[in-house]
Order: sequence, then C-alpha cells, then structure tokens
Amino acid sequence: MKLQPRKFLLAAVCAACLGTAFAAPDARIASLAAKEKPALLETLKELVSIESGSRDLEGLEKISDLIAAKFKAMGGEVELIDPSAEAYRMEDTPEKIGRAVRATFKGTGKKKILLIAHMDTVYTVGMLNKQPFRVEGDKAYGLGIADDKQGVAVIAHTVAMLQALKFKDYGTLTVLINGDEEISSPGSRALITRLGGEHDAVLSFEGASVKEDKLSLATAGIASVSLNVTGKASHAGSAPELGVNALYELSHQILQMRDLSDPATGLKMNWTISKSGSNRNVIPASASAGADVRVLKVSDYDRIEQQVQERVKKQLIPEAKVEMKFERRRPPLEATDASRALATHAQQIYKDELGRPLGADDKVAGGGTDAAFAALKTKAPVVERFGLQGFGAHSADAEYVLVDSIEPRLYLATRMVMDLSRNKIGN
Repeated sequence: MKLQPRKFLLAAVCAACLGTAFAAPDARIASLAAKEKPALLETLKELVSIESGSRDLEGLEKISDLIAAKFKAMGGEVELIDPSAEAYRMEDTPEKIGRAVRATFKGTGKKKILLIAHMDTVYTVGMLNKQPFRVEGDKAYGLGIADDKQGVAVIAHTVAMLQALKFKDYGTLTVLINGDEEISSPGSRALITRLGGEHDAVLSFEGASVKEDKLSLATAGIASVSLNVTGKASHAGSAPELGVNALYELSHQILQMRDLSDPATGLKMNWTISKSGSNRNVIPASASAGADVRVLKVSDYDRIEQQVQERVKKQLIPEAKVEMKFERRRPPLEATDASRALATHAQQIYKDELGRPLGADDKVAGGGTDAAFAALKTKAPVVERFGLQGFGAHSADAEYVLVDSIEPRLYLATRMVMDLSRNKIGN
C-alpha cells in the first residue's frame, strides 16, 4: 500500500502560495494530517479487529478499554461509564448496556467543545472472519469501519494533532464514544443530551457518503407504535360467538389510524408489521402490530402520540383489551442558524484552504443520529458527518471508507476545534 503522504501537503502549500479569499492553508496542520494518516489506518485496524455489536458486552468492554487507553495516553481525564441505570427502556432494550468512554481535556480558554462518535456495530459475533480489515487501493474495508469506527479514529487523531500543535486555547475539549447507538442509544441518550447542553458546540463524526461529501444539519426523528390486542379463543366453526376476535379489533385499530401521516409537515406513520392467531379454526385470542413513525420536528412527537392515544380508545369490540406503546427511538436533528453558521465555516475551510467542495444543507437526511440527542436542550451549533467518506454501512461484505478522505477530514476537524476555541465562527 502506497500512502503518498506528501501529496496532500504539497497541494496545501501550493494553495497557500496562490492565496485565497478566506485564509491560506496552515502548512503545519496539513503536514500533521499527512503524518497521522498511516497511524489512523493502524487505529482503524485495531478497532475493526474487535467485534463490538451493540449486544456483545464482552466485545464492547474490550473495545472501550482500548479507546479509553488511547485517550488516557494523550493525557485525557478518562471515565468508563455504565449507562444501564438511566436507560430509556424500549421493547428491544437489553438489560445491560455497553459502556461509554468519556475523555476530558482541559485547556486555557473558555469554549467548551464536544466531539462524539460510537463504537458499537450492527454485526453479530463471528462475522469478522468474513471481512477482516484490509486496504485495497483507496478503500479500507472492515465491519463497522464506516459506521462508526472511522469516527472514533478521526476524533482520536484530531486530538493527537492538537496536542502536537500544543494547542490548548479551548476551555474544555470533551470526547464521548458510546456503545449503544445502533439500538437507538437507550442508555447514553440522557448523557449525550446533558453534555450537549453543557458545551458551546458539538461535532458528530458519523461518516459522509462517497457519492456526496457533505455535512448534515438535519435528520428525521424515529419513533414506533406497538399495538397488542388480547381477546378470547374459541372454536371458529362450532362456537365463534363465544370468542373475542383479537384480529378484528387489531384490523379496526390499524384502519382507523391509517391516515395520521401529514405530508405538509413531513410526519409519517405507516403500519409495517402484524401477526395474529395460532390455527385457522381458532378465533384468535391475540394480535399485534407495529408502525414506523418519522418526524422532522421534536414538537411533532407530542402531536402524533396524542392522536394515537385518542384513536386507540375507539374500539370495535369492547370486550377486547387493547394496549398501545409509543416509543421515541430518536428525536430529529433540526437545523438552526448556529449550526448553519458552523457548517458554512467548515465549507469555507474545505473550499478555500483545501480546494475541495463540501456540501451542507438542512435537507433531512435518512437515518437517525446521536447528534439529535445532543441538540435537544441547547442553542449551540450541532453538526453531523465530520467523519470520513464511506459506503456499505450495515452490509456484510462491502463496508469501506475512502483512504484519501483521511487527511482532509483531519485537517478540517483540527481547524474547526481551533476556530471554535478562538471564537472565529458565527461572528
């Protein structure tokens, strides 16, 4: 594998000689980014070589120990946090949740900056054998490498670059790496929200796309509705009148809640799964269904939950017992003027100093993000996708990141921390 670390630095120096309308590239940062590239690839290899599915407590313990050791070696005040006690309990929430790593670096300034990523993956134990870490051309492959072990690596090496620069103009630089993102962050969501409210800016390091390199200012919120109907079994041929048909009641509930989507506001509610009964000749004593809910505004959660609660009271069969559960799996990330200003600053750095385009808009991107939890109780800027460009998240054999995106992203993250610390963004 030929890394050619000088290529990026040479481009930066040439751009500096030509001059820009915003600022000349910082040759020190460009040089450090080139130097950190092979080290970051080694970190990726370490991280990817540890299986860390969201329910694999042994793997999560191992990888959290590795991450904690890296930040402790850099002088951070490191905590391993068990988030199980304050977990938001959903139907699929495990009793025990993987640890989070929090590393705190104290500076000489006033600004508080939070960098977040997650260490858990969607994969199960044993799948690593089918896709070990490897580099082929400009692609580094591995399970969870794009989602989101690259984010962990980029943060770690950004901190290393700041230390090499002896930069401490921030007040507090906090790193939080959680292990439950892929199961909707039931344990760490409260911690992420608290930290988001305590910091002046949040940079989240989910990866960007290989097709469109851009930051995310908005994502949809995700919720679910579960209906469970209890009736009474009876012989469907000889005594159907003695039963209470749970399937009839479930069908009624689904039909009366089929029109709750609101295209004008982007609110979507769609019934997607259902099951009932045990035998063809038995009146079903139980039936259940689930709906997927998406919202663009946090306030829409209250509206749709209230509507569901009102509709479910209108039963077809009074004797049936109907239970409804509304779970807020993730809030939406809503674009703000502060996040737009931060993203615009990042775009200027990319364009004027690196000569690269970087998208950033408030069009809602698919999938949920922990950045949305960070934004719940703050007016500070929260921006997603500062991680590497990648592809194939959640796939069994095609997940990779672009090696050539390492240096630009390290440069960008380092510059953003420096400019935030010096209050150069949004003024």
